[in-house]
Amino acid sequence: MKLKIHPDYKEAVVKCASCGTVYNMRSTRGDMTVDICSSCHPFFTGQERMIDAAGRVDRFKKKYKMK
Repeated sequence: MKLKIHPDYKEAVVKCASCGTVYNMRSTRGDMTVDICSSCHPFFTGQERMIDAAGRVDRFKKKYKMK
């Protein structure tokens, strides 16, 4: 491997803007703020709502019905 071509890999603090949870990680970019994390995202917390795709398809077909 070539010497002195790799970026610095240092400690970073990642903070969630939604719930305020703080994670300590390592990164080449430094400290970060994320919009949503795994502890407050609806998919991971079980609050996810399923969308009725069949109703949308029926509306589309009705709107663009061939004459």
